[in-house]
This record gives sequence, C-alpha cells and structure tokens, in this order.
Amino acid sequence: MTTTHHLPAGKAAADVYAVDVTPESAGWGHSSLRVLELPAGGWHAFDTGDSEWIVLPLSGGCTVAVGGDTFRLAGRESVFSGVSDFAYVPRDAQVSIASSEGGRFALTGARCTRRLPARYGPASSVPVELRGTGSCSRQVNNFGAAGVFECDKLIAVEVITPGGNWSSFPPHKHDEHRPGEESELEEVYYFEFAAHEGTPGLGYQRVSPSGHGAHTDVLAEVRDGDVVLIPDGWHGPSMAVPGHDMYYLNVMAGPGDDRAWLICDHPDHAWIRDTWPERPVDPRLPLYTAPERS
Repeated sequence: MTTTHHLPAGKAAADVYAVDVTPESAGWGHSSLRVLELPAGGWHAFDTGDSEWIVLPLSGGCTVAVGGDTFRLAGRESVFSGVSDFAYVPRDAQVSIASSEGGRFALTGARCTRRLPARYGPASSVPVELRGTGSCSRQVNNFGAAGVFECDKLIAVEVITPGGNWSSFPPHKHDEHRPGEESELEEVYYFEFAAHEGTPGLGYQRVSPSGHGAHTDVLAEVRDGDVVLIPDGWHGPSMAVPGHDMYYLNVMAGPGDDRAWLICDHPDHAWIRDTWPERPVDPRLPLYTAPERS
C-alpha cells in the first residue's frame, strides 16, 4: 500500500493554514482545500487567483469581505452540531476573513474559467440527504453539490457517518469521462471525529486501484485533521469505529465542461444498493436538519 495519498494531521499544513492542499501539492489539476484557524479577533486575507472558493465554517463564525460585499456567517459550534451557512467568492478577487470569537474555517476551491458573483449561502437552503440504509446509513449536507448551488467547477459536500457505520459504500469511482455515465473528478477527503468522554475518535479509509490514472491504493487509519487525496480509483468504504461519529468534507473538481457528479459503483459490491429499500435508515439520523427559512 502507498501512503503518499494519506496526509495525517499536520502533514498538509503550510504557512497560516492547518491544511493547504493545492493542485501543485496534490500533483493534479483542479481541486483545493485549505483549513484556516483564527484566534479571537483574528484576520486573514488571500487572493483567490485562478480558483473559485466556498468559505465554510467548521466551528465558529466569521465575516467574509470580497469586493464591495461583506457576508456575515453565523457558523456553528462544530460539524456535529448543525448545518452552517457559507460564502462563495469568485476567482481573481481579494478576500478577507475575520472572526471576533475565533474559529476554524474550510476553504474549498477549484480552478475555473468563469467569474461568478460573490454570494451568501444560508444554512436553511442546504439540502440534508439521508443516503443508504442499515449499517450503510449516512447524512449528506449538500451545501455545494452540483444542481444545488451554482459554481463553475467546484463540487463540495459534507458527510456524517454514525459510529459503527460504513459510508462511501458501495465503493465507487469517478476517474473517467464517459458522457452521461461517469465524471472525471479529483477528490479531497478531510476528516473530523466526535470524541467520547475525552477519547478521540478514528476511522478507516480505503481506496483501491480501478485500472485508470495513477492506480491509487490506500488503506489508512484516519483521525482528526487527516486528509486523503483521491485522484483516481474505487473509494470506499469510509468506516467509523463504534462510539465515534465520523465527519468528512469532500471537495471535487475536474476537467469536464459539465459540472456533474456521475459515479460508477464497483461491480463486486454494486448489489448492496438494491438491499437499501429493505432496511430502515439508522435511527440516529439525521444528526440534525437545516434550520427553517426565516
């Protein structure tokens, strides 16, 4: 197994970012992820360059200023406490993020060609999806999904898996351009875990070669702040150990003209989807729902 695609917490840190995955550092062409930690009263500015970005609070709130717009993000206590609002900022812009109380903020990015307007995304507009049933049950917060929120190239979602469950299952891939069937998308997984009585959580991530691209092959124990890079391959399962809910943030982008998440299930395990209607969704889900529109 190669471990070059598994970046334990701290290994992807650079400059002011606790995580700084760029196309250059990942060795691919499109997807980016940064995690910014600000103290109370902290402030940070950055140029968006050739990429569009969504600023998503992981914990705490902030203001996001870009051009003549300022967006106030209420944020949340943690990724396990609720859906967050967010801000979209376009390429070729200067952005400043400030937090009076401090917090941690994900910057999900993708190289793009169109310059779309900066916008606020309310938490109430985020579709919360329950995907799978039984031990494959998980919750997906589709804040930046294709067809939900307009971007040029960026696709980003949050997944919460109750302790003991498997998600990203059946294993699937999106490493070929097959019109109407499969998209070519690079993907970043960023992990956080709910602790139990002070004991940190953990999980496991599998990526197996699909016969395309770099033949990515990963079996990794993942913990808070870890990153797994998936340029190609069958990814899944993502396994949450019993007693510890697992969160991961997915960031995807690719070279295709269409912004779409089209996947192909692993032929050995695709049958599992057919069993889902026969089983109930895990009663622990949803962990929370989006707030009602005001």
